[in-house]
Amino acid sequence: MSTAANEAAKSGSTEAAAEASRRRTFAVISHPDAGKSTLTEALALHAAAITSAGAVHGKGDRRGVTSDWMDMEQARGISITSAALRIDYRDTVLNLLDTPGHADFSEDTYRVLSAVDCAVMLLDSAKGLEPQTLKLFDVCRARKMPVITFVNKWDRPGREPLELMDEIEQRIGLRPTPLNWPVGIAGDFRGLLDLTEGEESAGAGFTRFRRAPGGAAKAEEEFVGAGQAAAEEGAAWTQAQEEIELLGEIGAVYDEKSFLAGESSPLLFGAALPNFGVGALLETLVRLAPPPAPKADTEGRARPVEAPFSGQVFKMQAGMDRAHRDRMAFVRISSGRFDRGMVLTHGATGRPFATKYTQAVFGSERSTIDTAFPGDVIALINAAALSVGDTLYDGPKVAYPPIPSFAPEHFAVARAVDAGRYKQFQRGIAQLDSEGVVQVLSSDVRGEQAPVLAAVGPLQFEVVAHRMAEEFRAPIDLAHLDYSLARRTTPECAPVLHGLSGAEVLRRRSDGELLMLVHNKWRLRVIEREHPDMVMEPLLAGGVDPGE
Repeated sequence: MSTAANEAAKSGSTEAAAEASRRRTFAVISHPDAGKSTLTEALALHAAAITSAGAVHGKGDRRGVTSDWMDMEQARGISITSAALRIDYRDTVLNLLDTPGHADFSEDTYRVLSAVDCAVMLLDSAKGLEPQTLKLFDVCRARKMPVITFVNKWDRPGREPLELMDEIEQRIGLRPTPLNWPVGIAGDFRGLLDLTEGEESAGAGFTRFRRAPGGAAKAEEEFVGAGQAAAEEGAAWTQAQEEIELLGEIGAVYDEKSFLAGESSPLLFGAALPNFGVGALLETLVRLAPPPAPKADTEGRARPVEAPFSGQVFKMQAGMDRAHRDRMAFVRISSGRFDRGMVLTHGATGRPFATKYTQAVFGSERSTIDTAFPGDVIALINAAALSVGDTLYDGPKVAYPPIPSFAPEHFAVARAVDAGRYKQFQRGIAQLDSEGVVQVLSSDVRGEQAPVLAAVGPLQFEVVAHRMAEEFRAPIDLAHLDYSLARRTTPECAPVLHGLSGAEVLRRRSDGELLMLVHNKWRLRVIEREHPDMVMEPLLAGGVDPGE
C-alpha cells in the first residue's frame, strides 16, 4: 500500500473512532401502555428532532404517534414494527431504536436489543415492574447491558418512590441509584430535585414544570431556590428531604463501574406525556450511556470500531412504501465509516452487495444517509438477498454471531385460500419468514403447501394474515395447533420424538434447526422422564439462551 493510501486509511480510522465516541445507541423497554411511544417522541421533541409530539389516538388536531406507521398500529394504538430515530443533540448523536411495545412481538424487540449499547427501562409509577418489562430486562441482563430506569406518569396517582426502588432491587437484583427525586407524591407532582451533584445541591437543584397546552410542546421549567421551595411546598418538600437523607444512608449513589456492568441503574422520575423530566433523561443518556465498543466476531475476536466497515442486519421489513413494495434491511454499524454507494461483501454468500439506496427511517418518514459511523443504524433498500443476522463488511472478512430466535408458544398451519395463487402464497410465506415476522416450520409429513407458523404471541398471526392478503394478494386460512412449547432436538433423536403422543418434530426453514413441539409442560415432563437420553434443549424465552 502506498504512503498516501496508508495515510488515508489512518485518517479514516481516526475519524471512525472519534465519531463512534459521539454515538449513544439505545432502546426503550417497557410493558405495553407504560408510555414508550410517548417517551420516544418526548425525547425527540426535547432535542428538537421534531417540532411537536403526537399521541396515540390523538384527538382533534393531535397527530398519531409519528413512529407508528402500520395500519394495525394506528388502529390499535400499539407499536408493532421497529424504527430508528437519529437525534443530534449538542455534540452527541443519539440513535433511538424504537421497538414493538406489545408482548406478542417480544422477538422483534429482542433483535433490536442486540443492536444497542444501552437500554432505558420505562416503568409506570402505579404498576412498577410488569411481566413484559421483566422479560425484556432478562435479555438485557443476559447481555450485561447497562440499564437506565425512568419512572413515568408521576403526574398521575401511583406508588411511593422508595417502594418502587425496593421492588426493582428485590425482584430483579438491580440496584437503583436516583439522579433526581420527586417532590410531591405520584399524582401531586410538584417538581424534581437534582441529585447529580450530591446531597448538598439538592435544595438548589429544584425544578418545577408547567405543561404546554395539549402536551405537544416542551414543558416550561422554573428553577426555584431551596428557601422559596421549602416555604411554598411545605410538607411535600420536607418529606422529599427526609427521603433524600435516607438515600444517602443506604448508599444509593451512582457508580459508573456497577452501572456499566449491569449491576446498578441510574433512576429518574418524570412524566413523558406532559414532558416533565424528559430533559434530564436526555442529559443522562448523553453523559452516562456508553458509546459503541468493539464487537466480538464468531471466533471471539473483538473488531475495533476504527477497523474497516462492518455491520449486522438485525431487522427486515417490507411494505413500508406501498408505492414501491420495497424490502428494507436495518443494519447496525459495528466498525468503520459507511459511505452510500460503497460495495460491501455479504458474509453469508461472499457476494458483493451494492449500497446505492440507503436511508434513515422513523415511522413513515425517510431521509437519505450518505455517511454513517459505528453505533448508527442504516436502512438498505431493495435488500432481497439479506436476512436477519447477516454480516456485511468491507476489507478483512468478519462474521458476527447469529441472533437467536425466541421460543415460540403459539402454532398454526397456514394454507392458501385460492389454490391458483399458490406461487404468491409461497413467496409471501418465505418473505415473512426471512423478515422474522414469524418462524416457519415444515416437515415431509405436512408438506410445503401447509407450513406451520410459530409465534411468540397470537397477534403475530394477525399481522401475517393481513400482510398476506394486502401485500401478496394471497389470503390464507389459519388452523391453530394444540401445542404450547418448543424444544431444540437433533436428527438422531427426531424419529423417536416425532412418534410420541402429544409431540411433533418439524424443521425451522430459516436455519434448519429441528424443533420438537409439545402440547404442554406436563406432557414434556413425561417425555423427559421416559426418554432421558433424548436431546430436548430449551430455546431463548425471555432470558438466557442455554445454547449461547
